[in-house]
Amino acid sequence: MLHFPRYTRTMNTTYPIAAIGELIGDPTRSAILVALLDGRARTAGELALTANVSAQSASGHLSKLLDGGLLTVSSTGRHRYYALAGPDVAHALEALGAIATKPRASTAARPPTTSDLYLARTCYDHLAGRMAVELAGSLQKSGVLQITGARDFELGKHGSRWFANLGIDVDQLRRSRRCFARQCIDWTERRPHLAGVLGAALCSRLIALGWIARRQHTRALRITDRGAKEFRTVFGLSVSAEGL
Repeated sequence: MLHFPRYTRTMNTTYPIAAIGELIGDPTRSAILVALLDGRARTAGELALTANVSAQSASGHLSKLLDGGLLTVSSTGRHRYYALAGPDVAHALEALGAIATKPRASTAARPPTTSDLYLARTCYDHLAGRMAVELAGSLQKSGVLQITGARDFELGKHGSRWFANLGIDVDQLRRSRRCFARQCIDWTERRPHLAGVLGAALCSRLIALGWIARRQHTRALRITDRGAKEFRTVFGLSVSAEGL
């Protein structure tokens, strides 16, 4: 279940979800929230540029998102950095994206400005996009992961050993209070990718190994030359920087 602090200014006490809907429903606030889905904090000025609004307008929107519990803010020197309040907010945004966008034919052309995001991106702290969906499918096919219930993944018989060989200690991850392995429906692919603390650990590990890399000023990820070879060897995926 998702838990959001009360939206103190326009809280609907009968249907609290209506207040959250009002917050997310504004195009400027939606742009700010989506910009923060990569898990990195940004200043008000950066978010104003992303949303194409004035600094004064961005300040008002950020104040509402803070009051609604969707954002947090921290100060470093003279700068204030805004970030999503946590993975629950990110999952809610990704789920809304899955029902708000119409499915596209597999042969439909992607806009050049968004093609990188469709291929590989971050959803808060885990992998999303076509690469992430295909990766989750490969792990299921090999028995490393298996679906359990309507929302979760669980490790297969040799799953712990497989992740250990990749450098991920699943026993330590299980001690986290966060969900272990969640099925997160990808809003561009309409199929699940791996979320939860295991998904976050996998994303961090693949970046640390140099198989994928962040692109500047975007949530999109770049598949490196080394990564293309390793994804083919480890996951059986034919990938490159251009696609799968």
